[in-house]
Amino acid sequence: MRIGVPKEVKVHENRVGLTPDSVAELIAAGADVVVQAGAGAGVGFADDDYRGAGARIGSVQEAFAADLVVKVKEPLLHECERLRPGQVLFTYLHLAADRPQALALMESGATAIAYETVTGAGGALPLLTPMSEVAGRMSIQVGAFALQNANGGCGMLLGGVPGVAPARVVIIGGGVAGANAAAMAVGLQADVTILDKSITRLRELNAEFQGRARVLMASRHNVLTETLAADLVVGAVLVPGAAAPKLLTRDMVRAMRDGAALVDISIDQGGCFETSRPTTHDDPIYVDEGVVHYCVTNMPGAVARTSTQALNNVTLPYVRALATHGWREAFRRDAGFAAGLNVHDGAIRHPKVAEALELRLVAEAA
Repeated sequence: MRIGVPKEVKVHENRVGLTPDSVAELIAAGADVVVQAGAGAGVGFADDDYRGAGARIGSVQEAFAADLVVKVKEPLLHECERLRPGQVLFTYLHLAADRPQALALMESGATAIAYETVTGAGGALPLLTPMSEVAGRMSIQVGAFALQNANGGCGMLLGGVPGVAPARVVIIGGGVAGANAAAMAVGLQADVTILDKSITRLRELNAEFQGRARVLMASRHNVLTETLAADLVVGAVLVPGAAAPKLLTRDMVRAMRDGAALVDISIDQGGCFETSRPTTHDDPIYVDEGVVHYCVTNMPGAVARTSTQALNNVTLPYVRALATHGWREAFRRDAGFAAGLNVHDGAIRHPKVAEALELRLVAEAA
């Protein structure tokens, strides 16, 4: 099977679908790999690194002509036009918040498999986890940036100093991203509260942080009370494949203190704050209702080398399965992998995506 690795074209997206090490593994397994010229430059992988791994360096047309196209971010509309029936696309898609992309993929006739809906043991999301770890850790870093006066923030230092209270950080969602955000905020000596709806998860977080962070049930009352007193709120909720629930209304944001900050990790699924709108690394923040918002849809792209290596650690076995067995047999062998199917033969194949976009669901691949 020929595998194509195009260069990412989203604003400041420097990650790449396969590292040279991954390419070498796939070629050893019998695959043929073509990498678009310059695809790995943003993370320090030169074309010669890929040649040394056995890949062929080609054009964007050649990369998109492969049987299996491996990317990081969702294809832009002009990239969807390069796809064809019988071809497999394997990447992050986040279709629930992107109807135009969903329609374009349906029109292409390609088979689109989304990293973010592939499931593992116990319902885990193995291909989303490393980027959730990165985004969670980054959320505190960018939140501290948003709180600076020069960016419209209230001028709070997260950890405070002796004699001055630390900033109050509220994290809504105690999953992978939320827990990583909390770990970073605690490490910076902020005053941290984590809200989650699962009592089981709250018990786990309580044991993990051992009193260094408060853990509260994410009731409407607690969410409102905590956010009104917060300096920084991180939204880290996820419903696999579906649009993110709106946790804060515009009225709730308006009631927050001026110069507070919101970081919406869920923005690539539509965002979990009513005032959220997608931003880019070029222009990452804006002020709405007196609150600084950071809503970059590809947060891990800012630390592209770490993110690329972390992503390849988990995607490589799935890419190898696709290359060795084809997608149908790979799905038959792994039902969790089959949950990654979002689009096939012009139809939506994932129930949460179909529900979010109000499009017809075709339950089984033809």
